[in-house]
This record gives sequence, structure tokens and C-alpha cells, in this order.
Amino acid sequence: MAGRPAQRARRPGQHFLRSRTLIRSLCDDAGVDAGDLVVDVGAGRGAITAELVDRGAAVWAVEADPALAALLRDRFGGRVRVVEADARGLRWPRAPFAVVANLPFGGGTEILASLLADPDVPLRRAEVVLQWEAAAKRAAVWPSTLLGVVWGALYELTLMRRIAPDAFAPPPAVEAGVLRAVRRVEPLVADVAAYRAFVRRCFESRLPLRRRLPPRTVKRLAAELGFAPDAQPRDLDARQWAAVFAASSRGR
Repeated sequence: MAGRPAQRARRPGQHFLRSRTLIRSLCDDAGVDAGDLVVDVGAGRGAITAELVDRGAAVWAVEADPALAALLRDRFGGRVRVVEADARGLRWPRAPFAVVANLPFGGGTEILASLLADPDVPLRRAEVVLQWEAAAKRAAVWPSTLLGVVWGALYELTLMRRIAPDAFAPPPAVEAGVLRAVRRVEPLVADVAAYRAFVRRCFESRLPLRRRLPPRTVKRLAAELGFAPDAQPRDLDARQWAAVFAASSRGR
């Protein structure tokens, strides 16, 4: 959530960006152009929303706090669609859209899950601020995570920058990071639900892949894809997982 330096958080997890320069940079990095549909999640008092409006974007400002939602309506009037809702259960736009947002530190992963896990959500790209640990974890090539490789089938995930606590009001106890998600032109898998279930089973079993698939298949894939024959689930990136899933599907 973003807003003016003097404001105080109204609930746990609210940490408002102080710098307009930093907000402009986020919008630059997201490639926001006039006419783009952009969602600001956790809009607060509207600092990111204002920058998006100035660029000519069509903006949804999503804010769960009723008082802040009312402030947004007063500030922007009909120039912005203010959505008073918890973004974790939000019905996202049906038209292609982007997200530029400073996500609530208390629910950033859940919000990302609602955006990145469903192939029917027409998200083009996202430039989001969240806790450093969460941003680094989702973008990590190694050790990979269940969410990272599932979301990575649809999106390229990149850790873009680190932001110090003093950049926020009030300052959080931890650093923040900017995570970029760009939708792949072609997803790595066709059946996202089956892929998700397959990867989940493998991660939850915590067994080497050679215990989940025929050893000869694993040996061949390891040589082709560049992972060790005794690899653990965390040792494979999204592209490797997609190939393993394809081989497993063919072998059924």
C-alpha cells in the first residue's frame, strides 16, 4: 500500500511507500502506458494510483479498509474505479490488465496466488512490492519452491530490487523486495491443474525424483535437462519441472 509519509498504518501489515521517485520508477519498470488497465492492490491513500492516473491508465484501486476506500473515492472521483474488497478473494478484471502495487505485508503471498495460479486470470504483468524474503523465495531458481515452480509455468518471475525499511511509513521490521511477473507468450504446460497437482505431490513427498519416476527416465531427463540424477524437488526449476511432468504424463 502506498501513501503520504506522515500517514500511519491503520492495520497490521500496512507500510506506505514514502518516495514519489520510487513510485514513478515502479510504474516506469512496469511499462505503464496511456489506456492500459492497471490494478493498484492495497491502494491506501492513493500514491501509486495517482501516478497511474497521471500516466493516463485506467485504474482499479483496491482497498480493504473502508475509511481509506472512502478517501480514495473523494480524492479521485470518477477517474478511478475504487474497489472496497480484500484482494485475496477479488474478482480480477476480465480484460487483460497489469498490476503495480505495494502489497500488504500480511497477505502478499495469498494475493499473488489469486493472481498467478489461475491461467484464466488475464494478468499481463505485475510489478509488486512485498516482504524481501517472500519476493526472493518466489523468484529463486534454487532452491526452488512449490509456488515458484507452479507460478513459473505461466509467468517469468524476477527479483528486481531491494527496498530498505526507511522507505516506508511506518517502517516495517524487515526489508522489502520488488517481484516482477511477466506472462509467458506460451505457458510451459497445457494442463496447469494437473501440473500443479503433480508438483505438489512431489514436493510433499520430499523424495528424490528417482523414487517418483522410473530410474531410467530420471537418468535420461537429468542428462537432457541438466539436473542431478538424485535431485530433490527443490533442485529443479520451472522449465525442468514442466519437462518432467510431460515425461510423467506420457508414461502413464
